Amino acid sequence: MSELLSNKEAATQAVVDFMTKKSKTKSKFYFNDFQDIFPDDKLRDIKKVVNLLVTDGVLEYWSSGSTTMYGLKGGGKQHSSEGEA
Repeated sequence: MSELLSNKEAATQAVVDFMTKKSKTKSKFYFNDFQDIFPDDKLRDIKKVVNLLVTDGVLEYWSSGSTTMYGLKGGGKQHSSEGEA
């Protein structure tokens, strides 16, 4: 596990910075997008950190029914507001 991934605060900040920087073009990210942040780490280790960020309320899941994506909590179009006019 890389030093960045093993430091929870640094990993959280890296994910938030990455998602904020890309937020002008997209608000939801596939799990594989996080490999760009942690290129030297195993997928299992990245998944643990991303799931911890969901548990901590930094990120939230979004599902289209066939695909699960991740977004910053409260950012972009959320599942709870879909279908509203």
